[in-house]
Amino acid sequence: MGFFSNLFNRNNDPKSIISFDVIDSIYSHLHHESNSIEFKVKGIHDTVTVNLYSVPSSLDHEEGRAEIKKAGFNNAYEVLNELYKKLNIGGLSEEAMQDDLQYDFIHIQFYSRPSEEMKKHFTSVINNFMIFFCCTNSLEINDFRMLYSSSHFFDYVKGLLDSEYLDFKNPQNETEEIGVKDFKKVLQAISQYFNIEIPSDVELPSSENLLLDDKAAVEDFEEFVKLVSRNSIEENDVKKYSEKLFESFNAETKTYYETTEDHFSFFEEINTWHSDWKFDPEDAEYFISEMLGEDFKFDYPEETYSHDLFPYIQSELEKSNLELLTYETYGDSYLFFVVNKDEVERILELSDRTKIEVTQL
Repeated sequence: MGFFSNLFNRNNDPKSIISFDVIDSIYSHLHHESNSIEFKVKGIHDTVTVNLYSVPSSLDHEEGRAEIKKAGFNNAYEVLNELYKKLNIGGLSEEAMQDDLQYDFIHIQFYSRPSEEMKKHFTSVINNFMIFFCCTNSLEINDFRMLYSSSHFFDYVKGLLDSEYLDFKNPQNETEEIGVKDFKKVLQAISQYFNIEIPSDVELPSSENLLLDDKAAVEDFEEFVKLVSRNSIEENDVKKYSEKLFESFNAETKTYYETTEDHFSFFEEINTWHSDWKFDPEDAEYFISEMLGEDFKFDYPEETYSHDLFPYIQSELEKSNLELLTYETYGDSYLFFVVNKDEVERILELSDRTKIEVTQL
């Protein structure tokens, strides 16, 4: 009877990849093989970082001790107890602190696409998942709880203390919901990275190998050209443009400016709209009509201009399964183009891979 009682209230849904068994296997590899890894995951923007930290040793350095003192604590154990309060985990006694034991936690960090609300301000949102181990109706560690933050940890101790308890089965907002969805994909990718065998009854976020090889091939550029042009380019031109972009990608002697010039040259060959950051709704209707080859109109509130028009443009385009994207000019202009909405995720994956920086609006 005691054995079964240990299973109650645990984060060990056998069909979920966010479960103790999967995370404990990842922890074992981090503990015994490598306590820090960085790698690319298909469908995840930029690099995923995974670190195994120990309290107090991971904060036992000049910067860490200064951050602890600045936060109003005497030592790392007191910080850990503050985190345990958020997680409803029993704290360490004074006697336990004197034993000088190490308490591990996993910090997984990666970027997700922003929620509809966050799109107004950011092109990506950082996710910090901190996994702490605990006991549920057991004397042995058999469970975990998580803290979450979508802020950058410029002061690591403050970042931890500002994080909030995450009920991953019931996200509180769209940012958490997107983060949890991507977190499942990241856990699968970490398992693949460490060659961990995931039980067959676990519902996997993806049926493919999620590990991304950094080396882009000319075929990636061909696919990118086809998707951003909505297959409007002749096959011979697809080959020409993709080979030119691939050559630029591999040219070690080319400066960043020269590479981006090649990107601009390509986009000038397809239906795009290079606009100042200030534009009127009439401009948007005219140029999107030009890109689509058909009349385009959309509804918008009076006195609405420039980036404030994006939600209304996208809403109208969505009716035709289309979406407006932009090449990242890093200046005071946009380079707009229209793509099929159900191909956006793949375009963004290829953007990361080919280093042709495309962003959602």
